[in-house]
Amino acid sequence: MAEVDGLRQGQDQDDPASTASLRADGGRADGGGMPAGAVRLDYAALGPDPVANARRIAPTFSADPESLTSRMGIEIIEASAQRSVATMPVAGNTQPYGLLHGGASCVLAETIGSLAAALHAGPSKMTVGIEINATHHRSASSGLVTAVATMAHGGSTLTTHDIVISDDRGRRVCTARLTCLLRDAVPGRQPGPEPGSRPGPEPGSRPGPEPGSRPGPEPGSATGRQPDSPAPAGDV
Repeated sequence: MAEVDGLRQGQDQDDPASTASLRADGGRADGGGMPAGAVRLDYAALGPDPVANARRIAPTFSADPESLTSRMGIEIIEASAQRSVATMPVAGNTQPYGLLHGGASCVLAETIGSLAAALHAGPSKMTVGIEINATHHRSASSGLVTAVATMAHGGSTLTTHDIVISDDRGRRVCTARLTCLLRDAVPGRQPGPEPGSRPGPEPGSRPGPEPGSRPGPEPGSATGRQPDSPAPAGDV
């Protein structure tokens, strides 16, 4: 079926089982300046209900089984700019002692914090995490951990979200803070040299003289004179 704004024709926009609010660009750099293979939010399909948004986002958020979020079992529960929630199983995300890996907590925090930042940014921006810090308070050895990202700052170029990760009993496992840079997604931009840059020589080509420069002697000649030309007076 054809897709319009990321939604298939004939589907009910309120049907969480059939509606996708994210879409991939087909493995190429698209006209919005997004990296090849990027998954993009379909903002038109999202509404004020964070739980409904999560249901719309979830099917394609982890559609790629090789993505980090899929392999770690991260699931989106609520999705909004002000507050987003995700869960992650402890099993499969542990360190050698069998406890939840601190790096896994950071992945969970950055995943849900970046999603919230993207929802704040809107379709004209690209969201890039630039700084994350985390404090690990206690261990977790089983069950699920839940991350709640709350906006601390939402500007036009930067966002900051505080993320609290808790275990099944509601005990705080980790506190993290994520700052994201909101970059303009330039319409029609394709990979290549920056506008106004000077192209370099073709691979294997011999560089020519600078524009306006005077050609020098041939390689190997002493003065650049033709071999049969007479020497000027005074030459020895």
